Amino acid sequence: MKTINIVIGFSALCLLVVGMFIYHKFVGAPVVPQGLEDYYIRIPTHSSFEDVMDILENKGVLKDRKVFTLLAERMSYKRDPMRAGRYELQPGWSLIQLIRHLRGGKQAPVDVILTNERLPENVAAKAARFIEPDSVDILALFQDEAYLASIGYTPETLMSLFIPNTYEFFWNTSPRSFVERMVKEHDAFWNSEGREKKAEALEMTPQEVYTLASIVEKETLVKSEKPRMAGVYLNRLKTGMRLQADPTAVFARRDFDTPRVTHYHTKYDSPYNTYLYAGLPPGPISMSSISSIDAVLNAEKHDYIFFCAKGDGSGLHSFAKTLGGHNQNVVEYKRNLQRRGLR
Repeated sequence: MKTINIVIGFSALCLLVVGMFIYHKFVGAPVVPQGLEDYYIRIPTHSSFEDVMDILENKGVLKDRKVFTLLAERMSYKRDPMRAGRYELQPGWSLIQLIRHLRGGKQAPVDVILTNERLPENVAAKAARFIEPDSVDILALFQDEAYLASIGYTPETLMSLFIPNTYEFFWNTSPRSFVERMVKEHDAFWNSEGREKKAEALEMTPQEVYTLASIVEKETLVKSEKPRMAGVYLNRLKTGMRLQADPTAVFARRDFDTPRVTHYHTKYDSPYNTYLYAGLPPGPISMSSISSIDAVLNAEKHDYIFFCAKGDGSGLHSFAKTLGGHNQNVVEYKRNLQRRGLR
């Protein structure tokens, strides 16, 4: 009887030791160290189990691939392909906590910030900085005319889809899901604050309003001046006068870094050059800020047809109702430049 008790006691001790070992190996011992520079891991779409172990190993949170494989199989984490996404780790996590988190698929979202991108390729490049797809893949969708037509756009009008803002996405968002989200955000924007009805009152579509707003965006940096500037362009459209907007001629030439507009720009034959062609250009010449869109929708009602930079360093413009008044403003502009030693 005494021998049996000794055997039982020894067996219990062995089980306890084994249990302590298992607890230390799988539960108690932290595998996510303190002081990591970045606590996020990114598991690309279509990753294999081996790929995931490579990622964790390179991150410094995986020391024993055999142990990880055993536990991952027991916890039903191993699959083909593995769950993709961007996950935030916490220092001090054990292997079990790590696997449970990755298995649960609770991603850490990313903020996609769209501000003043000028061309679709710039939007693609900006989005690719935050989400998994390459800019080439995003741009390929932007250039798919059949797809664009299915959502109501053309390559020329596509930029009017993007409303500058910060948007929360999952890192492994696909190009198509990115565009679908932009469509929802665009529609929500135009359905708020009576914007769609204001566009109708101007006898313009949201795309046309956005196109004009993109010109206002590049014409003045002074927010308070935008409604008056928009009013000038609307007056020109109503009278059939060409918009003669410098930013459209610059866009036509794609000469975005030019310090001044010359005949090289204004004489260039392009449907975007409003010095040569009446009406709006085929589409936006950049993303437009919300303030510029609302400036068009709430444009100041006046009789101004002309405007000219003041030249005094304020960024403001002088407005005129007649060509004579405009010419006087041009003279004053040149005088201001001289006073500042710029001419």
